[in-house]
Amino acid sequence: MRIGFIGLGRMGANMVRRLIRDGHEVVVYNRTPEKTTEIAGEGATPSYSIAELVAALEKPRAVWVMVPAGDATEAQIAELLEVLEPGDTIVDGGNTNFHDDVRRHAELATRGIRYVDAGTSGGIWGLQVGYCLMVGGDPEAVTPLEPIFTSLAPKDGYLHIGGPGSGHYVKMVHNGIEYGLMQAYAEGFEIMHASDYDLDLAAISELWMQGSVVRSWLLELAGRAFRANGPDLEHLKGFVADSGEGRWTVQEAIDHDVPAPVITLSLLTRFRSRQDDSYGAKVLAALRNEFGGHAVKTE
Repeated sequence: MRIGFIGLGRMGANMVRRLIRDGHEVVVYNRTPEKTTEIAGEGATPSYSIAELVAALEKPRAVWVMVPAGDATEAQIAELLEVLEPGDTIVDGGNTNFHDDVRRHAELATRGIRYVDAGTSGGIWGLQVGYCLMVGGDPEAVTPLEPIFTSLAPKDGYLHIGGPGSGHYVKMVHNGIEYGLMQAYAEGFEIMHASDYDLDLAAISELWMQGSVVRSWLLELAGRAFRANGPDLEHLKGFVADSGEGRWTVQEAIDHDVPAPVITLSLLTRFRSRQDDSYGAKVLAALRNEFGGHAVKTE
C-alpha cells in the first residue's frame, strides 16, 4: 500500500527501508532535505514539504509520524491538520504519553480524521529483525493499516492492543520493565568486574545466552558491548539519559497504588548517573563527620 512517512532518524529511515523492501510505496519527508534525498535514492518517493507529501498520497491517506515525542510531534500533527481531510489517518509511532493520545484522538475525531498510536520497539536493529508494534486505536482506523504493521513487524510481532492510547500505554510499561532489566544486568556485571577473579565478561554474557534463565536480547547486546569496548568500558561515560517512559510508568504505578520498587529505583539510578558529584552524597558525608567524626574527603 501507499503511505506517507515523516521523520527519517535512526529508526524512521530503517522503517521506511523495511516497508520498501516489502513492496510498499512510501512518500517521505524529513525536516532536513538531505535525509529525504538519501532515502529517495533507495526507492522512496521524496517530498520537501508536508503539503507535497499529502498531495502525493491517494485518499483516504495515511501518514506515519516518527519524530521525537512532545512538542515536535504536536507541531507536526498541527501542520498535517492544515492539509489532511476527513477519512485520513495519522499514525504516531514515537514514544508519546498515552494521555496525549487520548486527547488527540478526541480532537481529531471532531475533524473526521482518524488517529492511531503505535508503540514501536526495535531500535537500530529493527530493519534486520523487525519492530515489535503495540498499536492502539479504533478498529476502523487500525485494520486498513495492518499490511503496514505486518511488514514492519516480525512474525507475531504486531498486536492491536485496544482503544486510543493503549498502544503507547503498553509501550510505556514495556520501557519501564526495560529500565529494570538493564539495571539488574548493570549491577550484576559491576559485581563481577569488581571481584578478585579475572572474569571475561563478554564470554560470560555469551555463555548465559545458552539456555540460562537470564538470557535475553539485552544480554546479547551486553556481550557485544564488552567485545567492542573492552571489559572496563573505559571509552564510555556513565551518563544515562531517559526519554520519559520510565517516569510515566512510575507515575502510573503511583496513581494506581501499585508497588514498583525495581522500576522506580532503576529510574532514580539514571538520575544519579548524570551527577558528576552528588550533592546528596556530600550531605551524607558531612552528617557522618558531624555525628561520628568519620573521615571525609575534600577537593
